[in-house]
Amino acid sequence: MPALASGGWPASMSEAMEKHVVLLRGINVGGNRKVPMADLRDACRTAGFDDVETYIQSGNIVFTAGNAADAEAAIESIIERLCGFKVEAIARSAKQWAAYAKAPPFADPDDRGNIIHLGLSKRPPADGIADTLEARGKHGEKVVVRGDAIWIDFAEGVRDTKITPAAVDKAAGSTVTMRNWRTVLKIAEMLAG
Repeated sequence: MPALASGGWPASMSEAMEKHVVLLRGINVGGNRKVPMADLRDACRTAGFDDVETYIQSGNIVFTAGNAADAEAAIESIIERLCGFKVEAIARSAKQWAAYAKAPPFADPDDRGNIIHLGLSKRPPADGIADTLEARGKHGEKVVVRGDAIWIDFAEGVRDTKITPAAVDKAAGSTVTMRNWRTVLKIAEMLAG
């Protein structure tokens, strides 16, 4: 992790400021790994983040900062100090997110906003991830990789899918966190605002 300057930011955060989103993996699910969003917003502001907003309890933080990778590491550090456990964070710039929000590679996304998901990985996804995941699918799931975006159409919903978070992580070669199409659009709106 980068050395933190005064206020909690890595020293390289003094570069040009822009909007970013950080997605947290596996928090506030089933009463486990609780991260109160109000406390996280306050801790981020105290650490020097600007324009801090969160969206729903699954861990979507929008803010203004310099480098996305440094912001990712800073948020991981803040959560560990705040909550006493490690949470993996995945950061993207507003520009990257706007590209994701243009349209997923599946038909009728607005009508199927809860079953079309965007997955983002900590490192670039491994070659062959789409074939590996589609082979696991048993309910017509479709997987398309565009750049660093892993798109999954859970045709019959996520409830009984065999494309589990652990399977996605293994196929990608690093931690992946996913957001449904409705959340993708809401985050895009927050980043543009």
